[in-house]
Amino acid sequence: MALRFLKITLVTLLVLLLAGAIWIGTIGKDLFRTATGSVSRSLCATVFLARLDPDRMFAEEQLPMMRGIGWALHYEVDRARHEVRTSMLGGFTARAVYREGLGCLLAHGEGTVPEAAGFRTAPIASAYPANRVEPTDPAIRHAIDLAFAEPDPSHPRLTKAVVVLHDGQLIAERYAAGYGPDTPIWAHSLTKSVVNALIGILVREGKLRLDQPAPIPAWRSPTDPHRAITVDQLLRMDSGLPFDETDGAISPMTRMLFLEPDMAAYAARTPLDHAPGTAWGYSNLGYVLLSRMIHDAAGGAASDAERFARSELFGPLGMRSAVIETDATGTPVGSSNIYASACDFARFGQLYLDDGVVDGKRILPEGWAAYSHSQTLKSGYGAGFWTNLVNEGSVPVWNAPWGMPQLPKDMYYARGALGQYVVIVPSEHLVVVRMGISIDYGTGTGDMVAAIIAALHRQPAQP
Repeated sequence: MALRFLKITLVTLLVLLLAGAIWIGTIGKDLFRTATGSVSRSLCATVFLARLDPDRMFAEEQLPMMRGIGWALHYEVDRARHEVRTSMLGGFTARAVYREGLGCLLAHGEGTVPEAAGFRTAPIASAYPANRVEPTDPAIRHAIDLAFAEPDPSHPRLTKAVVVLHDGQLIAERYAAGYGPDTPIWAHSLTKSVVNALIGILVREGKLRLDQPAPIPAWRSPTDPHRAITVDQLLRMDSGLPFDETDGAISPMTRMLFLEPDMAAYAARTPLDHAPGTAWGYSNLGYVLLSRMIHDAAGGAASDAERFARSELFGPLGMRSAVIETDATGTPVGSSNIYASACDFARFGQLYLDDGVVDGKRILPEGWAAYSHSQTLKSGYGAGFWTNLVNEGSVPVWNAPWGMPQLPKDMYYARGALGQYVVIVPSEHLVVVRMGISIDYGTGTGDMVAAIIAALHRQPAQP
């Protein structure tokens, strides 16, 4: 009996080991490469761009998202080589390399890194006073206190920065320990709103039209259903490309970001889920394709695209810390990979509040801001920005609210993962930026902005 039990046990173990080996060689391989790639790229930017503590960032940002496999990850920061390597159980190593002026690149393999030396950027003058601006109104100070509070320690908000502009003036700012007015913060999908601006600049220059078929070489065949997709539809996310950001371990979004050296090529060959213009679906793929258009129009290299962004957008706005990372082909990762400070994003929001004009110079086409927050189909999305026009139902797949019902209907906003917000309220001449690492999305940003508006409306005390 004991011998029979031992045989059954050994056979069971062999079957489990075989199944495990098959899983690791297929699905598990991609999952582990995604995990190591995410850690390497994030910590590379943390160390060499934002100059923050990598161990703290790993604990706050990466470890909570690793779903039980974080214990098997090991990362090493090589400050001499300007790179970070991460492995899983000694394998599946991912390498991210910092390039001056270009941010970090997730390198695929050990080969030569394109534009490894990067380029030296001309400094951009700050648009803000040298001293930090503390709110003078106790009610605004209290609203910001609430944003930095931790009401549920088991679900931390980890607010890192709040900046408030009213009537174009900086009236309040606050930062977490280790952060400041010039600290570049990973803004995630706020990048999409920046891509909206760069596309707007190309439209103003006559290099693109919203109604033209998207100039993607892979879509030129007359029989390709992608051929009908317009620039406008990519901006509005009703191109027919799939809703690509799901809760699965591997989604089209994560595959593109961490497993594909040419992200735009991957996006271009993704089949459509719907006919163009008939359904809305959140599309990281679409914004990387828009980024390829920017890359091509700027000259075709990573440094060309970055110089275009700096000369045409970041420089005029005084966005001195902004950097958009690229893939291995030099295409900006316009779905998600901009780093910029909260102060930079406040200036960006003010650009839209002022209809694309800064210091008397038109940056965006006239009416571009109104276009950007006009409704797409029946969704709560515009074209690169979320709107406050739909306050019932929820975003498909995510089951998250479209807008912020406690705020005015004309409010619109840029939003990124982990609680990045640029909230623009035209009726209140108000821009509020909130940035942090909120894994559970419970940031309280809508309530904070509502409290700030209430404070601005409060009547002065009578003598």
